[in-house]
Amino acid sequence: MALKATIYKADLAISDMDRGYYASHNLTLAQHPSETIERMMLRLAVFALHADERLHFSKGISADDEPDLWRKNYGDEVEQWIELGEPDEKRLRQICGRAEAVWIYSYGGRAADIWWEGMAGKASRFDHLNIMSVAPDTLAELATLCQRNMQLTATVQDGALWFSSEQGSVTVTPQRLYGSGERG
Repeated sequence: MALKATIYKADLAISDMDRGYYASHNLTLAQHPSETIERMMLRLAVFALHADERLHFSKGISADDEPDLWRKNYGDEVEQWIELGEPDEKRLRQICGRAEAVWIYSYGGRAADIWWEGMAGKASRFDHLNIMSVAPDTLAELATLCQRNMQLTATVQDGALWFSSEQGSVTVTPQRLYGSGERG
């Protein structure tokens, strides 16, 4: 019997001082059976960093041809492609050809460092690519905020995200590895 996704609900109030974006989002997150709590919570944190009324979670892990999050325009063209992990060069070429802006959030600790060593010289081929790295301890802290029904507050200022709930608070400060694009 196939395992089913675990469903989480998040009421997320966002104050993004960097972009002047202030909104509340009622989100439903499906945790794929192969996805860790840490990765799912990173998806939620990345949503807060890029929040927009047209930003949506996609099928993610369940679909090879979709990112973790994307923002499409009203013509169904991908404006922003946001993916978690360490894609290979072929995948980067494919996704950079499909979207106006591509954001990669690497989170694999030492494995991510090794990936970046091999990818650093190749990234310059893509002018609308942004690569960020999130520390493993940050992922562990994010996991402490997870509940089936979450009430979260997200404040973004100077590129840092302060995530808080009744369980506590976490600061998420992704390190920029490549690119200089705006999160908008």
